Amino acid sequence: MKRITLFISLLLFVGTQLFAQILEPVKWTFESKQDGLEATLIFTANIEEEWHLYDTELPEGGPIRTSINFADSSLFEFVGKLVKEPLPTEYFDKIFNMKLGYFSKQAVLTQKIKLKNADKVDIKGFVEFMSCNNETCTPPTEADFSFTLNAEGSNKTENPVNTISSEAPDQDDKSGNLLWFLFFSFLAGLAAILTPCVFPMIPMTVSFFMNSGESKFKSRLNALFYGFSIILIYTVIGTLVSVIFGPGIANWLSTHWLPNIIFFAVFMLFAFSFFGMFEIVLPSWIVNKSDQQVDKGGLLGSFFMALTLVLVSFSCTGPIVGAILVESAGGQVLKPIIGMFGFSLAFALPFTLFALFPGWLNNLPKSGGWLNSVKVVLGFLELALGLKFLSIADQTYHWGILDREVYLALWIIIFVLLGFYLLGKLKFSHDSDVKFVSVPRLLMAIVTFSFVVYLIPGMFGAPLKAISGYLPPQSTHDFDLHQIIRDEVKLAAPGNSTSGTFGIDQELCDKPKFGEFLHLPHGLEGYYDYEQGMACAKKLNKPVFIDFTGHGCVNCREMEANVWSDTRVLERLKKHFVIIALYVDDKSTLPESEWITSTYDGKVKKTLGKKYADFQISRYGVNAQPYYVLLDTNEEMLVQPKAYDLNADNFVDFLDAALAEFEKRK
Repeated sequence: MKRITLFISLLLFVGTQLFAQILEPVKWTFESKQDGLEATLIFTANIEEEWHLYDTELPEGGPIRTSINFADSSLFEFVGKLVKEPLPTEYFDKIFNMKLGYFSKQAVLTQKIKLKNADKVDIKGFVEFMSCNNETCTPPTEADFSFTLNAEGSNKTENPVNTISSEAPDQDDKSGNLLWFLFFSFLAGLAAILTPCVFPMIPMTVSFFMNSGESKFKSRLNALFYGFSIILIYTVIGTLVSVIFGPGIANWLSTHWLPNIIFFAVFMLFAFSFFGMFEIVLPSWIVNKSDQQVDKGGLLGSFFMALTLVLVSFSCTGPIVGAILVESAGGQVLKPIIGMFGFSLAFALPFTLFALFPGWLNNLPKSGGWLNSVKVVLGFLELALGLKFLSIADQTYHWGILDREVYLALWIIIFVLLGFYLLGKLKFSHDSDVKFVSVPRLLMAIVTFSFVVYLIPGMFGAPLKAISGYLPPQSTHDFDLHQIIRDEVKLAAPGNSTSGTFGIDQELCDKPKFGEFLHLPHGLEGYYDYEQGMACAKKLNKPVFIDFTGHGCVNCREMEANVWSDTRVLERLKKHFVIIALYVDDKSTLPESEWITSTYDGKVKKTLGKKYADFQISRYGVNAQPYYVLLDTNEEMLVQPKAYDLNADNFVDFLDAALAEFEKRK
């Protein structure tokens, strides 16, 4: 039996060495350009295909951002801010519930400085960064740089050290994200047409072109220019927003409490306006000035006709346009321009087509109370979506006023009221009486109430994965019935009477170090220190489940949410393993007695994260997370380690194979 065990261990060791790899998806080069006392420091990251490097600006509580750290910044002064080329791609991460940015293929970071004297100066430091692909992440990595500057030269150095990364989902690819935003902006433009301020103006506009007294060709040319002018006006608005908000304040806009509270107030203001509480109107002199220019006719008259339409319809289109601009005001240059282009394209389409083909007017429905109903429905949607901005501020600053169940309760009430409104049971001041419910209204009411039914289980802890990106994180939910039931079942299970809820005998094993700030999901408990966890495993004679993870590892959170939550996986982890979660990016400083000198890069590791990132590389030749290693009490591997795999069946087989091997070795 010992020979067989030795042979199996040898095979596992050889297999591990064959498949283990130190991932280096990011390579850095450093270059300086100098003109007298002023110098430009250029940090270039070349990123492998399908990998992503996190941005330099990320909200607190998210992944590790890319940062440039200087050993001695007293030798120079910074000139301007760090310049990033290209601009990072932004996406909303559902796991962290925040907006994040990342670079693909290449990132060039440029910082201008001014030396304080003309002597030869050595500027040293390191770039800290993380990287991810769609299956794994690497731990925070440091790439050292050194610039020698004087009054004459420039230097160029290369550093082959690669980075770790955190994952950004493929669906949030930059071009794909903008296409979706264009599509929804186009739909918003179509919705704006069906408002009381806009729809009645279609026949008025067509009459203007039909009675202009010009030839048929010129009338159609003017109609086309009229539609083009509408698109131009709105696109210019988007361009101005792009220039004003620029990329420099993207992080501030997306995470700071002040802009998010302002955006929340704007959405509430627009919602109340749609409900008929008041009208948002422009000063009359602006509209009159534009209207006076319409009589000039020709292309100039068509332009001012378009401008008049934009101004007159502001009370209905303003809230919709404002919502698009608020959604796009995250610092991207293209997004507000594309949003306004999509909106104006849809908005201009019917006016242009009916001006070209006036006979179509006979097929239009008559104006009436249904137009105000469209406004009210949009008001309910603005009310619901505006809560997201308050939620972001609440989570970032830990106010605790909009936890998950409070947020869901508000959404349930809003959509119930919308459903009653569609059925004619709720009426606002400008609404007409609903004598009967039309088929479209009935279908919309069915969809609305169905959505409410979907939301209700969320009040008791259901994950509601379809809309998780719009909800506060599950951890803010005070009453999670699903978790309570799971814990009760485990407590009542045979064999748990003398153990904790995690299968660890509290009398034999010590209290976990770092347990006051590190936690495992799904009610699991374990250890966050390798030596302490192994000592407990030996006392209990149980196999060890090592989880190489990180606070900023999105893939790790996905594994925990989709695989660890499987009842079969949870049962095995709780009953049969001692769990050791090793966080490779934790910043907690260790006492000097626990510092280690790496056998891999020779550096002293002073934090908990760096210690276990080095442990993973030195022991297993891997630097990616998530990474799961199953050991016996002699610290020998039971089976081949496993990485990111969302198939729960595969993970159950992985655990069962280790348990079977552990029994053999007994």
